[in-house]
Amino acid sequence: MGNKLSGGGLSPLQQAAKFLGVSVLSGAVLAGIALPAAGALGLAAKGSVEGFDEIPDQLQQPPLSQRSTILDADGGEIATVFSRDRTLVDLKDISPYMQKAIVAIEDSRFYEHGAVDLKGILRALNQNARSGGVSQGASTLTQQYVKNVFVEEAMDDREKVAEATQQTLGRKIRELKYAIQLEDKLGKKKILENYLNITFFGQQAYGVESASKRYFSKPAKDLKLEEAALLAGIVQSPSRYDPVNDSQEATKRRNTVLQRMADVHDVSQEEADKAKAKPIALNVSKPQEGCITAVKGASFFCQYVENVFLNDPAFGDTREERRKVWDRGGLKIQTTLDPQAQESVQASLKRHVYKDDLVAGAATIVEPGSGKILAMGQSKPYGYKKNETEINYSVEKRMSGGLGFPTGSTFKPFVAAAAIEGGTPPTQSYPAPYEMPYPSPIQGCDTTYKNLRNEKLENEDEKEVGPYALKDAMNQSVNTYFVQMIADIGMCPVLDMTQKLHVNQGDGEKLPESPSALTLGSNAITPLTMASAYATFANRGTYCSPVAIAAIRDPKGNSLEVPKSTCAQAMSTQTADTINTLLRGVVDSGTGKQAGLGDGRANAGKTGTTDSRKNAWFVGYTPNMAGAVWVGSAMQNVEMENITIGGRFHPKVYGGEVPGPIWRDAMTGALAGKPAPPFNIVHIPDAKDKDKDKPDDDRDEDGKPGRPGGNDNGGGDGGTEEPWPGISLPPGTIGGNDGGNGNGGGNGGWPQGR
Repeated sequence: MGNKLSGGGLSPLQQAAKFLGVSVLSGAVLAGIALPAAGALGLAAKGSVEGFDEIPDQLQQPPLSQRSTILDADGGEIATVFSRDRTLVDLKDISPYMQKAIVAIEDSRFYEHGAVDLKGILRALNQNARSGGVSQGASTLTQQYVKNVFVEEAMDDREKVAEATQQTLGRKIRELKYAIQLEDKLGKKKILENYLNITFFGQQAYGVESASKRYFSKPAKDLKLEEAALLAGIVQSPSRYDPVNDSQEATKRRNTVLQRMADVHDVSQEEADKAKAKPIALNVSKPQEGCITAVKGASFFCQYVENVFLNDPAFGDTREERRKVWDRGGLKIQTTLDPQAQESVQASLKRHVYKDDLVAGAATIVEPGSGKILAMGQSKPYGYKKNETEINYSVEKRMSGGLGFPTGSTFKPFVAAAAIEGGTPPTQSYPAPYEMPYPSPIQGCDTTYKNLRNEKLENEDEKEVGPYALKDAMNQSVNTYFVQMIADIGMCPVLDMTQKLHVNQGDGEKLPESPSALTLGSNAITPLTMASAYATFANRGTYCSPVAIAAIRDPKGNSLEVPKSTCAQAMSTQTADTINTLLRGVVDSGTGKQAGLGDGRANAGKTGTTDSRKNAWFVGYTPNMAGAVWVGSAMQNVEMENITIGGRFHPKVYGGEVPGPIWRDAMTGALAGKPAPPFNIVHIPDAKDKDKDKPDDDRDEDGKPGRPGGNDNGGGDGGTEEPWPGISLPPGTIGGNDGGNGNGGGNGGWPQGR
């Protein structure tokens, strides 16, 4: 029983084994490694040497995770995001008091010993043997830094964190080997700098700079003696010595640090006593992290930027790789967000739709020709409380959005574009009665629709009775006209057109072959999708995919490749110009009159309202901005009749009545001070010419008179119209079949807001 001490005490070997939990034995093993002829505390050196040699020669030091900054197009900060709140600083930017305090309390002989402090090991061994427990450790600051590197590498993986912190001989040996390497490679000052940047100080603060700003709202270079001592004391146990939640315990620990600084002559006893007498004076700053803190209501755009990063292979082959890059942080992400446009969008939404209304509003603006997302906002703020939401109503599900919303008549321009692109003249006329059965059959790409149940549709108002030509049908959003148009051209051209415009449902699925869905907009589509599609008209037929990120710099200042907008011709310039001309009439004198911008700025757009008024839309554009506004219930359970929105009562909500003014005000502010380029307008003759000698009111944007022709949309005796230049018109589309009933007489008598 030679291993027992008299009186039942522990033998040296048992003492060593107990001390193993705080790395004393690892130091002794290192001594055995250095002198393999002699075992360390009775342990054979051979096995230890083999294990030591198997450890990789170089410690892989991952870049420290720190906060990333998301900027707008002008370089203004939108938000900071981080997995760990850390800001790296040089040693010269850390208070000398802080440097001395951490060394004094954690490793007072730091500048005297090598990677391993054998004297400290013996002192700790003796102290622990006396106490009968583990009351003192012996890891040097360098060893602690190595352990923190392992923890940092593990990030939020619990198993890896446990492995990095487990009290085993193997881990201690690894720490020792790497500590020796780092002492030789980095030197004392760099190790101290790295340690102060990597270590955890509680309250979500990693590194001394973030800790100083968290507890005292000041940079680490300005820390006073008593403040530095407080932070140095936290490191041993951030939860126990948390000054926010237990100032008494934190004060005791701070004073211990101050006394230790006096003992090692870093400060005088008088200085230490004076600092001890001061009460803890915190100036706590809460972590300002994440998209919830974004300025100008840009939280949802910020969230979208993160999703772009995590979903795009440009930033890594797998989502897991991209997530690691994002979590490591240190990125400067410059986005496409225009601060003026964003502020205008958010102000308009706030003015017209209150956050506690039964319905919500969302709006997105993009730039034609570049695909840049300039603004993205909604009436219900980003958050987790009542009347807040995490769902971005402007984007699709895979980007933390929803499933989209039925678009109503804002879909009709796609039908018109498909028809015109296929050769249908813009003067095309259809009988368009108030009510009619769905035409049957209607040819699709893969199927043929047949109205086997004699399903019918009707126009918004009983007075809407044709015949109509396209111009008036678009202005007044005549349902039966566009159903007849899709019956004429088939569903396939419309589906082809929407694919070129990248119009898919919010769940990512393609649009189904359905004449009602393709005509009346019953498919759920997002505002960003609609804004980008309409931007194609403004861009004279070229579609550009939306982009949110303009540039990224990594922690070292290197530029990363970012995804670019891809542009492709979706329709001819003639078709786009014709749609622009048609939709200009919607805001001039049609259902979108309340959305018109005025002031001589070229603008066009289309209203939309869905069945039971659960959704209302306005999608419009100028040559340099395109925006979509949706108002409705995210759960699709509110019918917008006899409803108060934004403090105003509405018997019935139309697309031109609520979304239209939101769009108008948002675009007015967004475009203030911006150029006002014209559209390329084409002449679309009226289907009936009541007075051929009267000049047409349609004028080019530069003020030149349009081609001669009547502008009276009313009835007449059905004279013959001059065909659209360059197009051969089929029989029955112009002339006498449009006259007589007078139902189109004047634009002022039609209901607004379809």
